[in-house]
Amino acid sequence: MKHIITKILVGAAVVLAGCTNLDEEQFGSLSPTTYYKTEEEALSSVVGVYQQLSYVVDIGDPFRIAEFGTDEFLVPGRASGGWFDQNNIDIMLHQVKPDNATTGRAWGFIFQEIGTANAVIESLESSPNKANFPGVIAEARALRAYGYFYAMDFWGNVPIFTQARVDPKNLPTNNSRAEVFAFVEKEMLAALNDLPSANNVSAAYYPRLTKEAVYTALATLYLNAEVYTGSPKRTEALAMCDNVINSRAYSLEANVVDNFKATNEVNSNEIIFSFSVNPARNAGANQFMLYAQPALDKQRYNLPFTPANGYSTYQEALDRYETADRRRNLLQFGPQTYANGQPLVDSRGVQLNLVPVRDYISAQDNEGYRVLKYVPEGVSWSGYNADNDLVLLRYSDILLMKAELLFRNGNAAAALPLVNQIRTRSNASQLTALTLKNIEDERAREFIWEGQRRRDMIRFGTYFTGTWTFKTTQTPTWRGIYPIPAEQLTANPNLKQNPNY
Repeated sequence: MKHIITKILVGAAVVLAGCTNLDEEQFGSLSPTTYYKTEEEALSSVVGVYQQLSYVVDIGDPFRIAEFGTDEFLVPGRASGGWFDQNNIDIMLHQVKPDNATTGRAWGFIFQEIGTANAVIESLESSPNKANFPGVIAEARALRAYGYFYAMDFWGNVPIFTQARVDPKNLPTNNSRAEVFAFVEKEMLAALNDLPSANNVSAAYYPRLTKEAVYTALATLYLNAEVYTGSPKRTEALAMCDNVINSRAYSLEANVVDNFKATNEVNSNEIIFSFSVNPARNAGANQFMLYAQPALDKQRYNLPFTPANGYSTYQEALDRYETADRRRNLLQFGPQTYANGQPLVDSRGVQLNLVPVRDYISAQDNEGYRVLKYVPEGVSWSGYNADNDLVLLRYSDILLMKAELLFRNGNAAAALPLVNQIRTRSNASQLTALTLKNIEDERAREFIWEGQRRRDMIRFGTYFTGTWTFKTTQTPTWRGIYPIPAEQLTANPNLKQNPNY
């Protein structure tokens, strides 16, 4: 799909930038009746929805609010200037207020994806040729449901709105979190009927949704059902995991880092769903290295830009790894060297020594451990934009979700080999027994900076009971969802604020 994703989004698509934003944006002048004749023509409109959903795993605000407030992600202000943002600090310290600009922007991104999907679905359904592309309509419905999954996860009680335009005289109202859960479930299950299995498509289909991708999304939904609705759905979650496993379409890569190289596109046996990135053709960009790495990585990796020295991680994240665990090698800490062991030094001959963040308001440039999530090996750079595809779902998640579900159902003996399969891949020692803490920690090691930690910590309870660097008190459970942004309440008086905000 890399060549298709560069096409202009066309058709009678009206973007709903938020549930209360009535500004309309028209893409092209062709109508559904004159344009959508083939699957490729229909797909050209859905591409935009894929791109907008990718914000949940790129470096922007939806990704940030999935990681801020956890024990693996912070962005300190720098004494040398830049990066300080009280909005981000408030999320980090679990002190978010309704006027938080970061969560407000994230709402805008998520509901723009939902609104675009609404418009595309309406346009496709209006075509007299819609029988020619049921799979594309299914993709759009699943992508919209995925957007609602994130809205439900972040804000809980959000409006379910499926039309392309909002009637200003009849603005949307909140739905309960349980109602949004039911909508996401219904839409994803319906989409399965018309999506192909990964076993039945060629490499040219990548990276579009398959049955297995939606099975994985449903497994995640069901795994967290008790948080979202008050009632567990472990049987359903296990069934979705087994659907993926029994398809035999996926397996673990030999090294976890292989999933995050620029060659990860069609070559990975582990990636279930990712987003195509091709900055040379103005089709997305991967900016993890720009935002996360220290400035001296320009010379270490011969980069065409100077990294901005922003995103960092905590000592607690580093301490979870055994010394021999290969995943630990993706964290940068202590005295830094080139691959050959030569010290990485600045223009004064001083070796870069990365230490834990001591001051989140005014940190020195060497404070904060870094995560080399997407590696520069084989990258075709467009300025500071890399072309590593952005990864959302991996087969290792299926194995660890199944392990957790089995353990919670009382079958630790069946869960243990699944966890050890993940650990063996990365040269971590074998566990001889299993606890819930083992499973949570293994997920933290495996999925660092993949947008999962906040959701996991809420499910395991450590988001509320845990303390770590700078977060020194327990958190009330009502902070498990963010406040509805104040600007949305102002624009739409029918919306009600989440409890206690």
